[in-house]
Amino acid sequence: MDQILIIIGVSIFGALGSIHLVYTFFTEKFNPHDAAVVAAMKNTSPLITKETTMWRAWIGFNASHSLGAMLLAAIYIPLAVNNFEVIKGSLWFSLLPIVVGISYLILARNYWFKIPFVGVLTSLICFLIAAWLINT
Repeated sequence: MDQILIIIGVSIFGALGSIHLVYTFFTEKFNPHDAAVVAAMKNTSPLITKETTMWRAWIGFNASHSLGAMLLAAIYIPLAVNNFEVIKGSLWFSLLPIVVGISYLILARNYWFKIPFVGVLTSLICFLIAAWLINT
């Protein structure tokens, strides 16, 4: 059961990250309702540098965020399927998904909306139960 819960939890992360990446590059779902905001973002730079615009940074932040969620799945799915003993034998590998899950849950609660919050919460519950089963 612990192996299945890890796979389910990270699969949710992978799916959410993949959908987010597709939405970032192939839809306008993350565009502001107000077109003037897009124009303003494309015409101003952050204080840290003039080498990019706020719009390009926005796209980059969304893409890197997606890749982080996808990376968790890309590492843990094959690890859980092929070498679950590594997760079971390592406190680090059994608890890391919880740390990541809590971090994303805080972000989801404070900055995002209901769908990613529910997805991350579901993953976190899977991770917590799996870690309890592994470490007791």
